[in-house]
Amino acid sequence: MSSIHAKPLIRTLVTGASGFTGRYLVEKLLGRGHTVIETTASPDQPETPTRLRLDITSPEACRRVIETARPDYIVHLAAISFVGHSDPLDFYRVNVIGTLNLLEACDAVGHIPRKVLIASSANVYGNVSGEAIDESCPLTPVNHYAASKAAMETMVRTWFERLPILIVRPFNYTGRGQAPNFLVPKIVEHFARRAPSIELGNIDVARDFSDVRYVASAYDALLDSAAASETVNVCTGTPYTLRSILSAASELTGHELEVRINPAFVRKTDVKVLAGSPAKLRALVPAVESIPFIDTLRWMLAA
Repeated sequence: MSSIHAKPLIRTLVTGASGFTGRYLVEKLLGRGHTVIETTASPDQPETPTRLRLDITSPEACRRVIETARPDYIVHLAAISFVGHSDPLDFYRVNVIGTLNLLEACDAVGHIPRKVLIASSANVYGNVSGEAIDESCPLTPVNHYAASKAAMETMVRTWFERLPILIVRPFNYTGRGQAPNFLVPKIVEHFARRAPSIELGNIDVARDFSDVRYVASAYDALLDSAAASETVNVCTGTPYTLRSILSAASELTGHELEVRINPAFVRKTDVKVLAGSPAKLRALVPAVESIPFIDTLRWMLAA
């Protein structure tokens, strides 16, 4: 076949590629023929043409990676995302300054990608009462993780004129491979080993849980969409309480689990109900279908 008709290689840089979401997104992009350049924060992993070391808090390191990769697309997932992380300043160093370093690196080396997709979080909405939250809701973060993401969004919006950026606000999502300090994997793990009991906090909090495979599909489709200078919720619009998840897992496994409420796990700042409106997402990428939560649970239990 003559090289004139060969499809041009699409190069996509993914920060946080080895994280929970990154692994699913990378698999999806590779399946669509992208050349994926992953970044890793680990200093002991050797670099390869498709794996570059990156300390996101270093402007020089960010410039080197953008200069080396010159990607068509950038998906920025690298972040400190565990709300209970010990050093509050790390949230701002990584989530705010790290993101700024990446955008400034594009500017410094004179590279404008086709799209920069930046992962924020629905945590920025804080304790909103009422129906499904849409993108116009005010941001009222209640912890350092959420505050760092809200600050990041504010900073990123000042770059909308200069780079084709899309900010995504995923609501809670889960799936195989998520760290066991997150709630659904913890519940699944207890049912899978048929533990007699589990310690949890407030089991009546409700969350709009998505499947990580749906989130990866949404990110992938949004890269291809015409949308830029926008903020988009990634969610299903259906909230589930932990109580209902425990009950569904019990039905799927035939195992009864005694739930012990540990007051230490009840956070004063816990958001009671967090459910998003996926209307904008559906309008932008109508082909992406969400996965029913019972199917996600079944898939995780079968791991």
